[in-house]
Amino acid sequence: MTQLAEGRARSGAARQDTDAAVRAGQTEPAGLAVETRGLTKRFGTQTAVDGLDLRVPRGAVYGFLGPNGSGKTTTIRMLLGLVQPTAGTRSVLGLPIPEGANQALHRVGSLVEGPAFHPYLSGRANLVRLDAADLLADPRTTTRRIDAALERVGLLAAAGKRYRAYSLGMRQRLAIAAALLAPRDLLVLDEPTNGLDPQGTREVRSLIGSLASDGTTVFVSSHLLAEVEQICSHLGVMREGRLVAQGTAAEVRGAGTPTLRLETAQPQAAVAVLEGLGALEVTVEREVVRGIPGSLSAEEVVAALVGAGVGVRSFAISSPSLEDLFVSLTGEGFDVSG
Repeated sequence: MTQLAEGRARSGAARQDTDAAVRAGQTEPAGLAVETRGLTKRFGTQTAVDGLDLRVPRGAVYGFLGPNGSGKTTTIRMLLGLVQPTAGTRSVLGLPIPEGANQALHRVGSLVEGPAFHPYLSGRANLVRLDAADLLADPRTTTRRIDAALERVGLLAAAGKRYRAYSLGMRQRLAIAAALLAPRDLLVLDEPTNGLDPQGTREVRSLIGSLASDGTTVFVSSHLLAEVEQICSHLGVMREGRLVAQGTAAEVRGAGTPTLRLETAQPQAAVAVLEGLGALEVTVEREVVRGIPGSLSAEEVVAALVGAGVGVRSFAISSPSLEDLFVSLTGEGFDVSG
């Protein structure tokens, strides 16, 4: 038996062992694609990740957000078994890592810290080399699977071009194609639109949306809020190694305090009405009145203002923007460009 065949046989045996563990109920609940409990990583005296409790539902597009240096990439490396945690547990696709890594990680595609390919080879030739290194890949289906992956990311027509001639967007899409050479239940992308122009960003965003629509769980680490708002169903926010917010996008955004904004030619009279209704922190700047409405509805406030003879030019109650919310959670600004 060749070394390659022996490796595949060992991997197959490991998969059978893990399947048996699943049947015996020795693995994590199946409802989560990723779960960590108290996950911690220290480098000497520095704590990069501190007591992380991630919960990523299956089928979600989970935006993992935070400023540079907040622990996002270290967390991803621990999830993929590339870094050993100092403390805590982690499971991927319902299987504990590292015990279930042989089974779980073959169903995970990843792009961490940018793509790395041979510049003098074509896109297709690069994928052939990567597929040959996968001990669980069936060499009889290599061509079919590579064509399917290239078509999925829109690169089939450019498959024969050398990698060094690819644009940044094409390079990112080729990296995602590499992650899709085998069926994947989870795709982990670390800053997939980093450094891309608007066209490349749109290409990657569209691809993530299509993968999610097919049922693949997508875990996206990013600091581009505009992108996250458009594609993510769930959010987790990191600050200095800690998870400071987590939930559906609506839940995380709803954690902020709504504010009211009123334009009127009678600002002082408006202040009296608003404070009488129980609005908080009411301020005036020329003919614009702002405050915190609490449980007041827009209809209730406008009716009271009109009833008091206060003319209303415009009125709105709005939740804080995602940028405002993240600044309040992390204490740092974010790049909101796409």
